[in-house]
Amino acid sequence: MSREPRTGIATVCLSGTLDDKLRAAAAAGFDGVEIFEPDLVASPLPPGEVRLRCADLGLSIDLYQPFRDLDSTDPDRFAANLRRAERKFDLMEELGADTILVCSSVADDAVADLDRLAEQLHTLGERAGARGLRIAYEALAWGKEVSTYDRSWEAVRRADHPALGLCLDSFHILSRGSDPAAIADIPGDKLFFLQLADAPHLSMDVLQWSRHHRLFPGQGAFDLPGFLAPVLAAGYAGPLSLEVFNDVFRQADPDRAAIDAHRSLLALTEATSPVAQPAPEVRGPAFVELSAGDSLAPVLSALGFARTGIHRTKPVERWEQGTARILVNRSGGPAAVAALAVESADPAAAARRAVRLDAKRLPREHGPAEADLAAVTAPDGTALFFCRNGNDDWTGDFVPTGESADGIGITGIDHIGLAQPFDHFDEAALFYRTVLGLEPAATGEFAAPFGLVRSRAVADPHRRIRLALTVSLLRRGEWAPGVSEPQYIALAVDDILTATQGARAAGAPLLAIPDNYYADLDARLNLPADRLAAYRDLGVLHERTPEGDYLQTCTEVLGGRVFLALVQRLGNHDGYGWSDAPVRMAAHRRRRIARAHVPA
Repeated sequence: MSREPRTGIATVCLSGTLDDKLRAAAAAGFDGVEIFEPDLVASPLPPGEVRLRCADLGLSIDLYQPFRDLDSTDPDRFAANLRRAERKFDLMEELGADTILVCSSVADDAVADLDRLAEQLHTLGERAGARGLRIAYEALAWGKEVSTYDRSWEAVRRADHPALGLCLDSFHILSRGSDPAAIADIPGDKLFFLQLADAPHLSMDVLQWSRHHRLFPGQGAFDLPGFLAPVLAAGYAGPLSLEVFNDVFRQADPDRAAIDAHRSLLALTEATSPVAQPAPEVRGPAFVELSAGDSLAPVLSALGFARTGIHRTKPVERWEQGTARILVNRSGGPAAVAALAVESADPAAAARRAVRLDAKRLPREHGPAEADLAAVTAPDGTALFFCRNGNDDWTGDFVPTGESADGIGITGIDHIGLAQPFDHFDEAALFYRTVLGLEPAATGEFAAPFGLVRSRAVADPHRRIRLALTVSLLRRGEWAPGVSEPQYIALAVDDILTATQGARAAGAPLLAIPDNYYADLDARLNLPADRLAAYRDLGVLHERTPEGDYLQTCTEVLGGRVFLALVQRLGNHDGYGWSDAPVRMAAHRRRRIARAHVPA
């Protein structure tokens, strides 16, 4: 693209009143809005005041929508629909909006004959054109007679009116499996408006899919760069606008959702720009920082880590084994993953790009001899640092202790697990994907003791950075000692049995796994008896897929939220042990109850 496109968002995407939505859209950096009619109907602001409010906020009103069920085989009904349209034109003039979205009809009296439909669209175009307004005709995926973009284009082409053009909606096109390539052949001046939405692949009624499960670009499974390319090739010059119906977004903080939405469009624009620079390559985690008070140091020691440094000015310790580096911030507070540092080919450029993608730059205080690492804040509050590949200047911030340890065979950090609040799950996945240049690695769901858990992993192509994100779909009450958004660090080992034996001998608080699990494991995998006995003795979990095996042992929850895991991958296993997660979660609960002396 030779220019930065204008960005827009439909008010239906956000929670709150119309005024809340407009304020949030402007604060997030959008250029314009689509006014969703029910939002205007519920607002006490007259259309003229909405126009002034948008102007004060720097927002254009790009579209008024939707106008439903225009065409009709009943002449009287069609005449009534034209009268209804005239009233909407009056309203648009007060709003200062020049384009209205007209959906294909879902009514029983919808017109099937394309020539007759074109005639009725031409009539509406005449009335709109006489008032300096435009009609953007859209094919609903569930339209009675017009449900595909090529049929809607044929109707518009036959109608042949300058005030009549198309609205293309990525959901309606991609949910039907239509090929968008032919959009490139439609004259650009007939593409009046573009609405963008992503979605997961679901097997369900398309109307329910549309009304409840749309997502912002980059959060679902649709190929939106592939969809957008022919639209731009056709010469479309209007805004890139979002129309996302999603039950979670419409209940979430509108300011936060609007930033997430804006980030999604920036990332999509970058993905389709021939001159965009990709995210600088990440090579692996430089360190993970945990805020853990005094609860973590004894466990790290039992896991074979050495405390190799103490920060010069902060209550932070550096613990190392293999390439795994964990910083322990002993300033107090609940245990949590406070920061993740990644090795980047260009840290300064990575941080600048993150800010362009609406990440918040992290202000930091550092001494004159301390490293000034580029950093931003992730939506979940985690600090994200960028370090230059192979450059350990930041280690100079620590006074060496001279301590060393033999270790138990930990070679590095396999991945980091971050649970998210329900409202922020899709936002977190988009943030880590776009800011770090990661790709979707795995998705899944599992039935945990406390309800269904949804999981999504993102990783770099070489699997040097892996993040496993999870969310509980519903969590109510505290009927057992709870863990709010649990987090963990999975530590890679080459031999799970040797590493776990070493950890247990040193007093690491490892989870006990029930015999029922091993009886089932024996039935499923038919492991050698001595290996199964070792698993049972040490609490090893074993997941097998056609690609390979994933072996893990876990500590109990430390400081109320964080645990550590030892992980061995065999073959080409690319998962995260989610099939065994319910067993691990139940074991964690039993341990919490025992520690709290709460009756089970």
